Amino acid sequence: MPVPEALTDKYNVAAPRYTSYPTVPYWDNVPFDAADWEHDVKASFVKTNHNDGISLYVHLPYCESLCTYCGCNTRITKNHGVELPYIEAVLKEWGMYKALFNAQPVIREIHLGGGTPTFFSPQNLQVLIEGLLDDAVIHPDAEFGFEAHPGNTTMEHLQTLYDLGFRRLSLGIQDFDPKVQFIINRIQSFEQVKKVTVEARAIGYTSVNYDLIYGLPLQTVESMADTLQQVALLMPDRIAFYSYAHVPWIKPGQRRYTDKDLPDAFLKRKLYDLGCELFTNIGYHDIGMDHFALGTDSLYHAVQNGSLHRNFMGYTHQYTQLLVGLGVSSISDSWYAYAQNAKKIDEYLDLVNSGRLPLIKLHQSTNEDMLLRRHILNIMCKGQTCWNHDAQPSVGLLNSIERLEPLLHDGLIELNSRCLKVTPLGKRFLRNICMAFDEKIWQNKPSTQLFSMNG
Repeated sequence: MPVPEALTDKYNVAAPRYTSYPTVPYWDNVPFDAADWEHDVKASFVKTNHNDGISLYVHLPYCESLCTYCGCNTRITKNHGVELPYIEAVLKEWGMYKALFNAQPVIREIHLGGGTPTFFSPQNLQVLIEGLLDDAVIHPDAEFGFEAHPGNTTMEHLQTLYDLGFRRLSLGIQDFDPKVQFIINRIQSFEQVKKVTVEARAIGYTSVNYDLIYGLPLQTVESMADTLQQVALLMPDRIAFYSYAHVPWIKPGQRRYTDKDLPDAFLKRKLYDLGCELFTNIGYHDIGMDHFALGTDSLYHAVQNGSLHRNFMGYTHQYTQLLVGLGVSSISDSWYAYAQNAKKIDEYLDLVNSGRLPLIKLHQSTNEDMLLRRHILNIMCKGQTCWNHDAQPSVGLLNSIERLEPLLHDGLIELNSRCLKVTPLGKRFLRNICMAFDEKIWQNKPSTQLFSMNG
């Protein structure tokens, strides 16, 4: 659906992507109490492990070179001697959680992110996964996935992880144009991407995702069209089509280029519209925010049956209440609370090797936090949400409903006394709609920019 330019200008504001609520900058600024976190983790585990299982996210931070667009927590090195000590620390951390559980964990999801998980050798990745699965039960509906660089992912990586239960693969591509690749220092050819994709499908992977970014420096309509046509030749099962987040005050690597190298707001909208039009024309379905999937993919099936979920790993086709994040900077979610690991590798290793959970930040959710989070999740995953007027609504919910009026006037939502529904036009503005429910951000408007722009 064409979006009026006036609306894209109006709603092009800095907004979170809502992989959590509250978002990390608005977590409680209180001293960290590990006992509180351990209590919440055990409560969530006991409640949900037997039937639903738990999810694991493992952050593997190492890369051989710095991609200048990247906002992830990374360590640049060509020293592969770091692999095994890091894996040993991750498994020690997991051992601490298993001691808390005092029962066999049922593993429903594993996701390896980074950094570059394929920086690690297949042999060391096998050590990691076998260690995670030792004395654990694999859920009948388990789904394991990993992120990979097309330039260093070998047939051995693919086969080793497949044999360990992995069926999802996500390739970071971003753009195929050589000029764009050079300025963002992310070099991989179409042939490399095709080779990994073909090999993965031949082995038996059921879902291959491509990450693409619009709004990168030096992108043009012509270059984006060429990238999209090359993607169409390979037809990945999923596509994540992200807006570039220019935050050089947080990520100094982005200072390799300046604002004048970036597409302006008008051009960025054209790049996005170009991608959406092509994906729709060749058979992809729009999934939530920034994601597209073929009708054969589990992400599309999740939309159809109402099971789509969103967490720190992005969209997933199934829900677990407990997500344990392992490794440097990882975030865990018990539903009742969030906790983040140390962001520096040396600090992470020191804490784990001294026998302590490597946590530095905690947010314990209030009843209102959990209520508003549920509404935000519903909007992000189902495109609608309802509230119960038989009960006394919270102050935060009342404030949220009041903030929806401009969105209703602009045709982004349908609204009655009990429910909100996102319109086809409003799908482009999910972040803005969710922001109406973000009581934290309205109570404490930031004096500096914390989030990327919406478009």
